[in-house]
Amino acid sequence: MLRQNLQQKLLQKLSPQQIQFIKLLQVPTVSLDARIKEELEENPALEDLSLTNMADPVEEYPDRDPDDDNFNKEESGSEEFDEFNIDEYLQEDNLNDYGSKYDQNGDDDEERKEMPIAIQSSFFDNLQNQLDLLPLSDKDFRICQQIIGSLDDDGYLRRPIMSITDDLAFSQNVMAEDEEVEDMLKVVQSFDPAGVGARDLQECLLIQLRRKDINIPVIRKAIQVVEHYLDEFTRKHYEKLEKSLNLHDDELKEIVAEILKLNPKPGDSSEVNTKQMQVIPDFHIRNSDGVLILTLNAKNAPELRVSRSYQDMFQHYDKAAQRDKKLKEAVQFVKQKLDSAKWFIDAIKQRQQTLLKTMNAIMHYQYDFFLTGDEKNLRPMILKDIADKIGMDISTVSRVANSKYVQTEHGTYLLKSFFSEAIQTESGEEVSNKEVKKILEENIAKEDKLHPLADEKLTDILKDAGYNIARRTVAKYREQLNIPVARLRKEL
Repeated sequence: MLRQNLQQKLLQKLSPQQIQFIKLLQVPTVSLDARIKEELEENPALEDLSLTNMADPVEEYPDRDPDDDNFNKEESGSEEFDEFNIDEYLQEDNLNDYGSKYDQNGDDDEERKEMPIAIQSSFFDNLQNQLDLLPLSDKDFRICQQIIGSLDDDGYLRRPIMSITDDLAFSQNVMAEDEEVEDMLKVVQSFDPAGVGARDLQECLLIQLRRKDINIPVIRKAIQVVEHYLDEFTRKHYEKLEKSLNLHDDELKEIVAEILKLNPKPGDSSEVNTKQMQVIPDFHIRNSDGVLILTLNAKNAPELRVSRSYQDMFQHYDKAAQRDKKLKEAVQFVKQKLDSAKWFIDAIKQRQQTLLKTMNAIMHYQYDFFLTGDEKNLRPMILKDIADKIGMDISTVSRVANSKYVQTEHGTYLLKSFFSEAIQTESGEEVSNKEVKKILEENIAKEDKLHPLADEKLTDILKDAGYNIARRTVAKYREQLNIPVARLRKEL
């Protein structure tokens, strides 16, 4: 049975302006410029004073405020707009597709210079180029192509030979035996970079070693180690290797050094990463005789304003005595663009204020660290600490800290790195876990590599220093620092 009833509900919804501010807040400085350019292209009512050739209106009218309504009203009656034809305006610009016309006519071709992009062969293109140079039959060529297409990004072939044979039969109608695919795999394994097409780490290392001069005793011994004692080698059971192969310490050192020169991921070696991450600090902290001075990167404060011509145009249309359908559409369009420009400028200003407010609270909370640059001076700090200080939501602080950088005299840091958990010492004092990690890292760095410190020993060292933490916590911090276990840190 269907029924109709009325209900009242309280729902929390974000306005379009709030959504725009949230999106701008989480954008880092390196991406903000592109976001502003995108908005400038979409909205002709928004202007960037650093790009325009127009004279500063304050210089033109030094006695009058350009934001004054009376000022706009006086200028709106000029002859320039009296001669303006609304029909010409509507014919020149398609209201439904203003952005595309603006993109086409807004800039000259000479001014729209783009950064050239270096064209570079990929890993698979490199293999295909080597395949093209071989005098193979059509069948063998297609088998090699299928093998190359089955390789992973690191250069390994992890698909069974039987599966490749089935793929050739069903997708390319090529009937091949497993032995033929095996033979063509050896052809692919002869390609550069050495080790490509291997089915596991052992085969990858053996391919690279066998390409060297096997008459050299060290190479022969290295092949023997990889072929028969790879597990002992990876676990660094060097004593067992010395006994099994009857080696001296110096001989084993040479063999280990030769194996460590090999590339375990040949596919990654051919890729040259031309896209390096560019870090542009959002803040600068300067130490002036013991007083920290915080400044916001100038790129975060673009010189934006609402177009004067669009403001005057809107006032001119709004005062028109007669309004037909076209004129109403023009007024609505101009008003929409003006509102959008004002909202964007307000969101940029609010972003600047929020960034400064949040960073200022972080700077004062971690004042000793910014003065010295010593990680041991970092205080335990969580998002809620800063959110309470500035009177904002934790999510706002998280958006600021997640992708923003600050440049100091001691280096450039991600804001997120200043947040850490608290650990209580024996004296009852709370310290940052980053301080514990720093001490842990220092002790591992100066350990005897012949007898590296186990986690139990590291726990005892930290306890002697007053940090009462469990062994599993030490293991967790060691893993977070990407430091292997003691056995794998052992050196000859």
